[in-house]
Amino acid sequence: MTSGRDEIAVVGAGLAGCLLACFLARRGYPVALYERRPDPRTATVERGRSINLALSARGLDALRRIGLHEQVMADALPMRGRMIHPVAGEPRFQPYSAAGDRAINSISRGALNNALLNAAAARPGVRIAFDHRLVKLDPATGDMAFETPRGRVTATASVVLGADGAGSAVRGQLLGYGVLDESLDFLDYGYKELTIPPVDGEFALDPAALHIWPRGTSMMIALPNPDRSFTCTLFWPTHGTAAFASLSSPAAIERHFAIHYPDLLPLAPNLVDDYRHNPVGVLGTVRCHPWQANGRVALLGDAAHAIVPFYGQGANCAFEDVVELDRCLDATGDEWSAALPRYQRRRQENVEAIARMALANFVEMRDRVASPVFQARRRIEHALERALPGRYVSQYELVSFSTTPYAEVRRRVRRQYAAVGAAAGAAALLAGGIGALFARGRRG
Repeated sequence: MTSGRDEIAVVGAGLAGCLLACFLARRGYPVALYERRPDPRTATVERGRSINLALSARGLDALRRIGLHEQVMADALPMRGRMIHPVAGEPRFQPYSAAGDRAINSISRGALNNALLNAAAARPGVRIAFDHRLVKLDPATGDMAFETPRGRVTATASVVLGADGAGSAVRGQLLGYGVLDESLDFLDYGYKELTIPPVDGEFALDPAALHIWPRGTSMMIALPNPDRSFTCTLFWPTHGTAAFASLSSPAAIERHFAIHYPDLLPLAPNLVDDYRHNPVGVLGTVRCHPWQANGRVALLGDAAHAIVPFYGQGANCAFEDVVELDRCLDATGDEWSAALPRYQRRRQENVEAIARMALANFVEMRDRVASPVFQARRRIEHALERALPGRYVSQYELVSFSTTPYAEVRRRVRRQYAAVGAAAGAAALLAGGIGALFARGRRG
């Protein structure tokens, strides 16, 4: 393989890798984009692995910077709130914002990946090598080896950036060299996809909502697609009597859904087939330290910090990594040995914050969204947002509809809760004092 020592190698042509290639090419770098899979634009998509994305402010900000916002949004479907499906009774809509005008956007991971891949391929100086599985990387020299259908090939790059997902080969190589430590924290939950097809050519459910079936120890969500279908994702335990494996026969599957998801069964004619043949995916949080080695190898996106999907921020967070690295290159005059440590310092606290918020949001979506207490709290939050515009903003709005750093979101929300609590306490004391005065007046 011919490769230039001045090339920047990006390993992984998924969402973050393709976006990164676009940003680097815009800076004038020659970029080699390596992907272990065949070209996804021509290959068959693996069954049950589509997982829709909820694209929001952070991801859209990154796309605007390279002129892809309008193209991507042409295939997006805005979701303005959650539609909660109880076991019995009518679904209830919960808007995301106080005014009801803010939306997150449902988009196919595959469609977005293809759009970014096409954009990267069109950039001068970008070459893409599919069917290249990284098997060796020397973090001190940038020397790499790949297994391909034609045998092993080698390459060298001045900088190597790993954007190759939660099971990152780049991270594995750095781990093998002893230059980083990692921790993998898997949930006792997995996911499986189902499909709700169109009914008479139209959506079977409201397409302007993210649909949730909260069931305490488990849940299902559904996001709309441009073809008027819905992609449903079950999040169930991986062990025990309520686990995926506990339903082994078509009759058992139908009986379970008839009891726990009664409104789904008539809308999903292929439910039993999807359930029996679609794979169960794993869910977990990946942490590692450091994210970079020798100022010439670094990790981005899930390769550095995979998170669970329950805040819809995985892709948005990875896109922010790319934007932050671009800023760090600006700040250091494209001195990679300074830019990569700076990028890690500026991002690590923030990705840890969203990792924690995503885990907490799983509990909220699974256990709380259907409760009257939760619904009352959301109404109070929206009332505060209307009464104190710009001064009180909910955590969800700050995460999904702003580019406020994640760590700052957590700090601001704590300050807001403290201020509201103090005000409520003062009001209670005042009311108690006035009551005491009236009581004394009556006695007098």
